[in-house]
Amino acid sequence: MDNLDRAILDLLRQNSRAGYGDIGSSVGLSASAVKRRVDKLVADGVIKAFTIQVDPAVDGMSTEAYVELFCRGTVAPDELQRILQGVPEVVYAGTVTGSADAIVHMRARDIASLEDALERVRIAPNVDHTRSAIVLSRLVNRNRD
Repeated sequence: MDNLDRAILDLLRQNSRAGYGDIGSSVGLSASAVKRRVDKLVADGVIKAFTIQVDPAVDGMSTEAYVELFCRGTVAPDELQRILQGVPEVVYAGTVTGSADAIVHMRARDIASLEDALERVRIAPNVDHTRSAIVLSRLVNRNRD
């Protein structure tokens, strides 16, 4: 990957529907050269999918929280994954350093739904406790997956 590939990726992150000609104008390549590069990025697995982002509020999932998950003893990441995949309100989870074992990003319809989802996480056998922070407003939202 070179700087042109990175520039193409940045533009596709902003708008995955951008035309090859528009991208080419921005990076100084022809539309066909951009297409060849995009095809290679797809073939190499750099680009995994072309997708859309839907405003969660439109889907009725406007309540958002970040939850620190604390476990009893040592719990394997596979076990945490199994627990969290069973809770549809979990949109992201990862193991972390520090005192918590994992950080979980949740979305729900409202506070009551969020509380229900948190309870489903809390009652898992290996979960000791959670610490939650409800998001009041988003300040920066970059999608860098």
